[in-house]
Amino acid sequence: MIDEPLPGQRAGRVMLIIAWLVALLLAAWLFGNWEDGRRNPNQAPQSRHGEGFIEVQLASGKGGHYLLDGQINGSGVTFLLDTGATQVAIPLEVAETLGLQKGAPIRVHTANGSATGWRTSIQSLQLGDIRLQQVAAIIVPKMPGGQVLLGMSALKQLEFTQRDGSLVLRQNAALPEEVE
Repeated sequence: MIDEPLPGQRAGRVMLIIAWLVALLLAAWLFGNWEDGRRNPNQAPQSRHGEGFIEVQLASGKGGHYLLDGQINGSGVTFLLDTGATQVAIPLEVAETLGLQKGAPIRVHTANGSATGWRTSIQSLQLGDIRLQQVAAIIVPKMPGGQVLLGMSALKQLEFTQRDGSLVLRQNAALPEEVE
């Protein structure tokens, strides 16, 4: 004859199983956050203000890429800095979510081949406390990853230096016109 567990023993086993499941879920959640932090260590970039400038220092992520969370027209996006991109390049799905208008069609050449994209303009682009206005961009179909490539149409408005796995973006304040 097989002994049936007592009601208290059955409840104890159920509680033990629930505890293990909660521990596994918590471990998976923590690992996911840790991995996201390794991929994009600049999810909340800090800005440094000086006399006449604003700087944002970025740490390189997994693979040596510079990713950072910022905003386009007040909506959150993740940028991938790409000095080889002439324009800011926005995946079609992201552009639609942001409500960006498609302008004149343009032929784009990407790592995924050639496609027809559209010119657009970003009213406001924010990286930490750095704010850029009226930035030329291109909406690109079939662009994987959901990240916005931060190209030279934005980066040319900033100074940037890279050293020891760190990249500093610097926006200098416009100097007031001299009065004679």
